Amino acid sequence: MRIGNSVIGKVIETDRLIIRDIELPDGEAFIHMALDGSLNDVGFGKDCSYWMDDWIIEAQNLAREDDPRKNYLAYVIEDKITGSPAGAVGCTFYEDLEKVGITYFIGADFRNNGYASEAIKAYVCYFFEHYDENEIIATIREDNLPSWKTIERVGFSLTEKKMYRDINDAKEKLYRFYLAQRNQQF
Repeated sequence: MRIGNSVIGKVIETDRLIIRDIELPDGEAFIHMALDGSLNDVGFGKDCSYWMDDWIIEAQNLAREDDPRKNYLAYVIEDKITGSPAGAVGCTFYEDLEKVGITYFIGADFRNNGYASEAIKAYVCYFFEHYDENEIIATIREDNLPSWKTIERVGFSLTEKKMYRDINDAKEKLYRFYLAQRNQQF
């Protein structure tokens, strides 16, 4: 893994991926990914084209501030071979839990290639190297089997299952809570 700087902030490279700052042209790829409805759980509904540019500008501003406890940090996962955005990875601050959590999504066209695992591992390593945080959590709905299998494969440990209402949920749902710590091997 190689870490460098881009215009705004971050570039992380793995064997197959580049994790970089989000740019306005990435919005088109994210809008396309949202059309099948598979990104609804992360707040990217079919109508996201109306607000995508505003979200990207906000994400760029938050990346400049570079504070994982402020709100969220979002970075593009780019396929090195095609140069196409495959998804996003970053973190968000859970005010109700007073913890920083990993966030990620992979577009349907890029799933089942190990991109999520590769991006999560790289981002978590970066996170612990660059922030004064000793842990990062993951909250994953019980019915999202692919996501919690991925987070377990990466090395996060299940800490509990409980009813929880995440920011995009209308009501409480059963969630799995995971933890990764600074001293872990990824």
